[in-house]
Amino acid sequence: MTSRLHATVDGPAGAPALLLGSSLGTTGAMWEPQLAALAARYRVIRYDHLGHGRSAVPPGPYTIELLGREVLALLDDLDVRRVHYAGLSLGGMVGMWLAAHAPDRVGRLALLCTSASLGPPEGWRQRAATVRAAGLAAIADAVVARWFTPPFAEFRPEVVAAHHAMLTATPATGYAGCCEAIAAMDLRADLGKVSAPTLVIAGADDPATPVEHAARIVERIAGARLAVVDHAAHLANVEQPEQVGKLLQEHFDEG
Repeated sequence: MTSRLHATVDGPAGAPALLLGSSLGTTGAMWEPQLAALAARYRVIRYDHLGHGRSAVPPGPYTIELLGREVLALLDDLDVRRVHYAGLSLGGMVGMWLAAHAPDRVGRLALLCTSASLGPPEGWRQRAATVRAAGLAAIADAVVARWFTPPFAEFRPEVVAAHHAMLTATPATGYAGCCEAIAAMDLRADLGKVSAPTLVIAGADDPATPVEHAARIVERIAGARLAVVDHAAHLANVEQPEQVGKLLQEHFDEG
């Protein structure tokens, strides 16, 4: 299987590989705040989910398994056998699937602002239908309002505007397909199969995936630990870049 995913690779050749999975409605550019520090010591691979950015946009619906298998094909294409993995939101969902179903491919795992089961499914299916009918502009303001806390949005409007533009540039078919993947997702039974050392990061003010979702993941993955980032909503790595970057570096450097 040849991957249909676009990826950008940074960092020294021969360094340990670190794969970064972004949120629903963003691209690998979401990880820019952490890139310089991580690429100083890792071969950083940032990919766009199926249906996002410069990746292929097949008709939906998608599944988390499909998204995960595309990532495995990407690693095969890049001739990368094993990676550390960090994923935020949808990227974290894919990371949980990878660590459970392809444990030999994942070294250490970081899950940010994500959930193993994020219902109700009807809400996601309705969002998919809205986007297919009216485009991303119909939901963009409401979605971005959940990505950042109000003080950050007021203080850094240019960052909010850049991510709003990233969201609205996402193909409607791809976004809707991934919404349907989340609607059908239930990874809770898979978490007991995750053997990778796991760090779970939650934003203290995240309305999309509240801290309780992170706590439930930690309960089901043996040895997992939880870190809660204050003054951060859903895109915690953007809102609190230094703190999240430090947590990721410490976690992956242990490997």
